[in-house]
Amino acid sequence: MNPIKKDKRAGVGLHISSLPGKYGIGDIADSSLAFLDTLSAMELGVWQFLPTGPTAYGDSPYQPLSAFAGNANLIGLAPLVELGLLDEPDLDPLEDLPRTFVDYGNLIPLKRQLLKKAARRFLQRPAPAMRSDYEAFLHQHAAHWLDDYALFRVLKTQHGERPWPEWEKGFVRRHPEALEKARNEHRDDIECTRITQFLFWSQWKKLRDAAAGKGIRLFGDMPIYIALDSADAWSHPELLLVDEDGVPSKIAGVPPDYFSEDGQLWGNPLYDWDYHAETGYQWWVERMRHAASLNDLVRIDHFRGFESFWSVPFGAATARTGEWVPGPGDALFEALNGSLGRLPIVAEDLGVITPEVDELRLNRGIPGMVVLQFEVGDPEFSIENVEENSVCYTGTHDNDTTVGWFHGSGEDTRTTKEIKATQQRALELTGGTEQTIHLDMIRLALSSAADLAIAPMQDFLGLGSAARLNIPGTTLNNWRWRMLDDQLSAGLVHSTGQMITDASRALSMRLDCTA
Repeated sequence: MNPIKKDKRAGVGLHISSLPGKYGIGDIADSSLAFLDTLSAMELGVWQFLPTGPTAYGDSPYQPLSAFAGNANLIGLAPLVELGLLDEPDLDPLEDLPRTFVDYGNLIPLKRQLLKKAARRFLQRPAPAMRSDYEAFLHQHAAHWLDDYALFRVLKTQHGERPWPEWEKGFVRRHPEALEKARNEHRDDIECTRITQFLFWSQWKKLRDAAAGKGIRLFGDMPIYIALDSADAWSHPELLLVDEDGVPSKIAGVPPDYFSEDGQLWGNPLYDWDYHAETGYQWWVERMRHAASLNDLVRIDHFRGFESFWSVPFGAATARTGEWVPGPGDALFEALNGSLGRLPIVAEDLGVITPEVDELRLNRGIPGMVVLQFEVGDPEFSIENVEENSVCYTGTHDNDTTVGWFHGSGEDTRTTKEIKATQQRALELTGGTEQTIHLDMIRLALSSAADLAIAPMQDFLGLGSAARLNIPGTTLNNWRWRMLDDQLSAGLVHSTGQMITDASRALSMRLDCTA
């Protein structure tokens, strides 16, 4: 049942927005296609990235405006020029944007304007082949999610981008006459949103085909919860524990722990799991079907919430007043397997995990995660004990880079004594040096028996804390880091490929000797 192929594979973690390029943000067209060539040269067979849904406040990929739509900011613009949907000079303002980080405040309005222009040109004179593809796209997605999403985005703009529970009451409660009036008044804008999603889908399909042609698997990410301010919550409030005005009765979070004495309030509305059970978990079946159509593997964030979840009364000041509530458990995965067969998922099972959560995962053959930054400080940890049915990471998007973690940074919750102890333990386990710790930790991950080993691109590059992508619990200056073209030199690409080839050969010999 393990969805990861049995041949040992190495991968990289790099969000699409972090790819280099001259138009302010990485994209799913030219940027990504060029990166596939680099991955092949580096002997990397898996590319893991963050959720690709449309982002809103805070630019977090984990609070998307839709569980099904694509992030329009990731659409490549150069192909739109080639299609005649944009003119070359249209792209000039984007070349003035920074290349070392994503300046979302200036990028988003510029790109939104260009995509609207491209959509209007498509609407006026689409090429016959594209028209046929567009009709097929609408046939597959319009009724399921696209039409609701397009109307949601137009109404959100009409209401100053405020969350939908703050809209006019007729729209909040989806009165048919109010919705029909909005569809008639904003018909062109709604169609432009649908076309923009088609452009995303078209470029993604080319990316998926190109990756498959090179033997590279795309590894996506799925938040377990959806945002309250999303098209899904607005169009299907019955999925959630919310009232007719969009007010949740319970919200998600985690209890107090080592990192937070008050726990964490995530704010996401909780699912009405009784409703999902009555429908045979159909919404989840469609969500997973959609994710599998885009990716070869999908990591599900906060997997433990399927077994039990921390439920906090809406309006509570902290997460302390929450309680553990049973989740859907194996019934959900029975429905998913029954409809979709083997699930291409990996469980994010970090933190405090109970035997019941392990049992749920293992009964379905779902791989878990091992993050070396969390493990090497444990005197009892041994790389030989990493299970085959797992993905072994040096760190993730929520961690500091390995160089930053090794030396400690201003955001570190460890004491100086703990950092020193971790440094000593890391050097013992890797047999490496302070200067090469980033590569030594990658080699350690590759030496495990895990079916897959992944390191963030920042670790391959040996970058420090300034290249960190996200600091959990904060909302400013996250998700902005970008790689530069000259950081992936020919020498680094070659040496990485050789390192991975050598590590794969050494692991094969070791496993053969112990078989």
